[in-house]
Amino acid sequence: MTETSAPGETTVIATEVVLPGKVDPSGLRLVRRPLPAPVAGQALVRVESTAVSFAESAMRRGRYFGQPAFPFVPGYDLVGVVEVVGPGVDGALLGRRVAALTKTGAWSTAVLLPAADLVEVPEGISADEAETVIVNGLTAYQMLHHVAKVQAGQTVLVLGVSGGVGSILAQLARHAGVRVIGTAGPRHHEALRELGVEPIDYRDPDLAARVRALAPEGVDAVFDHLAGKSITLSHRLLNRTGTLISYSIASKLDDSTPVVLSFLQLLAKLTFWNYLPDGRHASFYDVWAGSGKPDSAKREAFRARTRTDLTHVFGLLRTGVLTAKIAARYPLAEAAAAMELSESSARTALGKIILAP
Repeated sequence: MTETSAPGETTVIATEVVLPGKVDPSGLRLVRRPLPAPVAGQALVRVESTAVSFAESAMRRGRYFGQPAFPFVPGYDLVGVVEVVGPGVDGALLGRRVAALTKTGAWSTAVLLPAADLVEVPEGISADEAETVIVNGLTAYQMLHHVAKVQAGQTVLVLGVSGGVGSILAQLARHAGVRVIGTAGPRHHEALRELGVEPIDYRDPDLAARVRALAPEGVDAVFDHLAGKSITLSHRLLNRTGTLISYSIASKLDDSTPVVLSFLQLLAKLTFWNYLPDGRHASFYDVWAGSGKPDSAKREAFRARTRTDLTHVFGLLRTGVLTAKIAARYPLAEAAAAMELSESSARTALGKIILAP
């Protein structure tokens, strides 16, 4: 990661994966560039582990709401070691393993980040293990406990339960004494049963009837990452006081409708349902909600909430409540192959696809 540019002077050279535009995975570029020294409030982090997620697949199609203009470095989150800190940053961070939500920029061997955005990773958890539960674990935990507010004895339906967020949702729900029904391809059913999930084939034309057979009065919560046509069915499968949580628009990944319009249409539908006098609730979850501007009070509250919840999730991982599910591990230089596997319909393994700089 580092190169000596002159006697006594060291320059940090980062190797990054760049997304140049709307390209196939093979169009990703590997570049090298020098990083400046951290300024006040910043830390330079040597990246140990990052990953491929749905967000990167959406971004390469220009279908992720709020993504930056091309070209940019993808990478939604990371785990790494603090190597240099800027003025005003506690020197105790040096050498510490930390995690961070980045949204973009993590597919690199080194990054500059605000030190306030870093969350320490407890000892006893490897970089790859921690990486599996950053955005996925935070999303699952907050949806389950802050939004749906599930209680022991309730029943939830998780669409795409074999996915990164879905599999952690299932583990967290079972730990809370909640019954989990989940949709997934048949190849995953045996592994899901081992997690305590009651699986249903997501392609079953009688999916609604299958759910109703397991939960005749409806479920207490549905976690829907698809949106599109599935969102209406999800709402119908709720019981009289149930909660629908939409957290992605995966079904719109290859849609021709502008992504902003798709998102607004979804929000309008969710809002309309909340005005119906039937006791059910619907909302869209965004892990970045309330983050505010970088130096705002909202940002500080967001950071505090993220640190508290992610630290709790790390604790569940360390004690074995959560199991790190790693589907595959690729070097950073093979990000294209990792993305192709992530988007492949033939993918058979559960868990996160790791990129290891």
